[in-house]
Amino acid sequence: MSDDRTPVLIGAGQFTPRDVDLAAAKEPVDMMAAAARQAAVDAGADARLLSHLDSVQVVNMICWQYRNPPRLLAERIGAHPAEALYSTVGGNTPQWLVNTTAARIAAGKVGLALIAGAEAFNTPRRARKAGVELNWTRDNAPPPATVGDPRMGSSDHEMAHSLQMPTQIYPLFENALRARRGLSIEAHRQRLGELYGRFSAVAAENPYAWFRTARTPAEIATLTAENRMIGFPYPKYMNAIMDVDQAAAILMTSVAGARRLGIDPSRWVYLRGAAHAHDLWFLSERMNYYMSPAIKLCGQTAMAMAGISIKQVDYFDLYSCFPCAVQIAADMLGIPANDPRPLTVTGGLAFAGGPGNNYTTHAIATVLEKVRARPGTIGLITGLGWYVTKHAVGIYSTTPNERPWAREAPRIHQEELDRMPHPELVPHASGRGLIEAYSVLHDRDGQPTVGVVIGRFEDGRRFLANTPDDRTLLENLMTHEGVGRRGVVSPVNGINRFAPD
Repeated sequence: MSDDRTPVLIGAGQFTPRDVDLAAAKEPVDMMAAAARQAAVDAGADARLLSHLDSVQVVNMICWQYRNPPRLLAERIGAHPAEALYSTVGGNTPQWLVNTTAARIAAGKVGLALIAGAEAFNTPRRARKAGVELNWTRDNAPPPATVGDPRMGSSDHEMAHSLQMPTQIYPLFENALRARRGLSIEAHRQRLGELYGRFSAVAAENPYAWFRTARTPAEIATLTAENRMIGFPYPKYMNAIMDVDQAAAILMTSVAGARRLGIDPSRWVYLRGAAHAHDLWFLSERMNYYMSPAIKLCGQTAMAMAGISIKQVDYFDLYSCFPCAVQIAADMLGIPANDPRPLTVTGGLAFAGGPGNNYTTHAIATVLEKVRARPGTIGLITGLGWYVTKHAVGIYSTTPNERPWAREAPRIHQEELDRMPHPELVPHASGRGLIEAYSVLHDRDGQPTVGVVIGRFEDGRRFLANTPDDRTLLENLMTHEGVGRRGVVSPVNGINRFAPD
């Protein structure tokens, strides 16, 4: 049932300019404005709808440092909101903002909200190459109010062992998954190519995707000069691609607000389920590297709120910065390995595009389009921040829940997750141990540079280490299973070194 305060999404817009002349290229805030105006049109109104906004929220941007992006966006679209919010870092952020905004709408604290984000990495790169200076805005406004968890994603100890970038960390999860499933390195490579081949096919049909050429599983899995290895086992085509220009925006209000604004009910999409939480914060604290208790709990909570099971979901978009993120989410949500339903509606971050923290706004906009086209269908979206750390789930449909909109307090679930046991970390490790998860990092020429290891002692304690600088060893770790391999770890100049037997 939907009472007057039930939150609804009423409009969404996406903007993906390609091959635009540098002189005509829009800066990020104008890209967001274009997406916001499109969202107003999508709601069945026009840009004048944006003048009614009382909340403008912007997803954290990387490509350009405005001082107050939400206020600048409000000025561009003729809005005078009571609040202008800017998020912290995380790919979970768009869904998290939708979840928290829906709760505030239901509580009568927000009337009409805009959630928007943009990244423009491609244009500045082209401008540098052409020797052109971009005349983009540099505002001097006071900084905005910031929302979200501001903690960094890696500890000092992790960063000291080359664990501070997504390309360095996500491969460890993938190799742990492969070992858990008992796959050979070659069979696993083929499986990843098939998974992302399906994603590429979806992107080819998505008018807002950055890469619209469908790649075959063999193209995705085979190493070439163009598809060089980044962090074993991931070649370039399995990585999120941030060299894009993309923006997206969403409009939210209540049922009463939608009626007052004259929005036709055929445009309304309900957030039927919502949940967010984080796993034990640092990578070195996790119970293992093939599960996520937080995704599992978020999925269960959101589906219970929506009154559905995973079998009833028609559309998925599982966060896809790397293949392991998709697989872990599918496992935790209970999606069978042979399920015929596509796991993305956009094509994912490797093919639709990876615009920084804002990808999930594009996924939400696409799901709105899907469920409106088939009223009564259900879409489920996951967002992910840092290193399988921060999670948010949203369930969408044109049909409201049978009960009034209400979500469980996130802190209840977070307290449960925070109490989960985890191995003791030994900072200065010495003795015999075995590899729990690992990767081999590569330089920009695709050459192996260092092995990164998460290991365990026989008593269960954990350590982080790098391998010796040995080309033969690094190549061996990419052709022979390293998980479970034993060896000796010792501290060398403050860094643990693990030498396999």
